Amino acid sequence: MAEYSKDVSPVGWYVGSYQLRFVELEAPDNDDPDAEFTVWENTVIVKADSFAIAYEKVVAVGMEGTSPYKGGDQGIPVQWIFEGVTELLPIYEPLDDGAEIMWAEHPATKLTRLRQRARSLEDLRQRLDQDAGQG
Repeated sequence: MAEYSKDVSPVGWYVGSYQLRFVELEAPDNDDPDAEFTVWENTVIVKADSFAIAYEKVVAVGMEGTSPYKGGDQGIPVQWIFEGVTELLPIYEPLDDGAEIMWAEHPATKLTRLRQRARSLEDLRQRLDQDAGQG
């Protein structure tokens, strides 16, 4: 098995997540650190020669579409605000069906709970439908 540096992708691809929040520009609490906001976390892949370049690319993707605009029928001034990168990982295998692009280790979990985390195709479709209805 080839040795890999933990922060370098041997195939030149990285998976990164970033977070955005949506605000009405005239809302009084947009910069209040104690205010609560709905957050969207998006995950993308980027091609890059290094971890640092991959980070810059994820930031650039996250910044796309963050210019203020007038939303809705009333033309309310709104904006998506980029709130930073939350994850960046090298992809170690060539992209193809079944290629592992990320993994996570979870604390010890009872088998019953572990099995409850698994979702059927229908469960996943219902979740997508529910999420789409909230957007």
